[in-house]
Amino acid sequence: MNEEYDAIVLGTGLKECILSGMLSVSGKKVLHVDRNPYYGGESASITPLEDLFSKFGLKDVPMEEFGRSRDWNVDLIPKFLMANGILVKLLIHTGVTKYLEFKSLEGSYVYKQGKIYKVPADEKEALVSNLMGLFEKRRFRNFLIYVQEFKLEDQATWKGIDPHTTTCTDLLGKYSLDKDTKDFTGHALALFRDEKFMEEPCLELIRRIKLYCESLARYGKSPYLYPLYGLGELPQGFARLSAIYGGTYILDQKVDEIVYDESGKVVGVRSGTDIAKCKQLFVDPTYVPEKVKKTGQVIRCICLLNHPVPNTKDALSCQIIIPQKQLSRKNDIYVSVVSYTHHVAAKGWFIAMVSTNVETDNPEVEIKPALDLLGPIRQKFVSISPIYKPVDDGSQNQLYISESYDATTDFETTCNDVLQIFKKATGEDFDFSKMKHDLNDDE
Repeated sequence: MNEEYDAIVLGTGLKECILSGMLSVSGKKVLHVDRNPYYGGESASITPLEDLFSKFGLKDVPMEEFGRSRDWNVDLIPKFLMANGILVKLLIHTGVTKYLEFKSLEGSYVYKQGKIYKVPADEKEALVSNLMGLFEKRRFRNFLIYVQEFKLEDQATWKGIDPHTTTCTDLLGKYSLDKDTKDFTGHALALFRDEKFMEEPCLELIRRIKLYCESLARYGKSPYLYPLYGLGELPQGFARLSAIYGGTYILDQKVDEIVYDESGKVVGVRSGTDIAKCKQLFVDPTYVPEKVKKTGQVIRCICLLNHPVPNTKDALSCQIIIPQKQLSRKNDIYVSVVSYTHHVAAKGWFIAMVSTNVETDNPEVEIKPALDLLGPIRQKFVSISPIYKPVDDGSQNQLYISESYDATTDFETTCNDVLQIFKKATGEDFDFSKMKHDLNDDE
């Protein structure tokens, strides 16, 4: 380890692995270190199934009914890829897609007054949706047509709306959408996590709905993709990319100290008597507890089911969003469902994950409405994780810290965090065109 690097990355969560790949592609000499002997960090995938039971302190549980243990590959923080989103663009430009095969989700659902309904994402679905009454369907259809025809560079498509000044409240009000339609539009289509967006300029709302619709148009059933064999392949794919560009990886390596100079700037990392020097350091928040602040908690509940989720037409995969207002909450509740068809569970089994930001002293009661949607649960695993954010932007000490993974079931917030860190550290936006490489050139 006694060498000097442009950048050292600590932790092999997906964010850190993407950053490692981006920095290496940009010509940086990168050392990537993790104290764990496996990739993924807190976002790892667990196999065989006994390891998942053991991780949650469950021992001597009869395993026969769960089928072959090695058929299970359970994500601790499952998320879906938006088909036209940032992570897919990164995967395509890197060539990492050569090692991954994706399957489209079979549906996206939203919760309304105790029931779940398929989210209509185009004008045809809007007209047959049970989510809205007859007149509301037509209003929503007109709104969707406006969004799809909107072009920022063509003011004729704005139709009297200034996207830079008109609020979301005013835009949705122009189409006379009722409160429930506004609810699922903001939370199940645009994927906003709270109500602040309603008083902000509507351009971001339009952009997000266009992304949803464009993603849906690529595969038809839903806008979301999920990799066969789980998310565990993603960090390794970006690690491989970094290695192709000269990055060095060391797993199962303890980190004893982050070394600073007299001015407080990062100069290296110490492990035992070895010190690796660097100009910049990128870390997940668990490596620097003194440099982050806790801003909340996320509860996640992994549920093993031997049946599809009721009222989804026996979907083998789906997403369900419960908008906060439906349960008088401040945060949405998210449900992701994958199954044996994704090679992450034994034949006939499903994995459902429920997640949300904790708001009370009894988090499990908070997620009960979501658990009730799943039908009989054969086994569940509950975890509560702190949400950490860095206390500064890293520009002074050259220490760049990622945020903890949030409760959402898509990768857009994850990738935005990575792109922001890259820009803070390098002073420029990442050039996607640089990431074109034939991975068959490897070794």
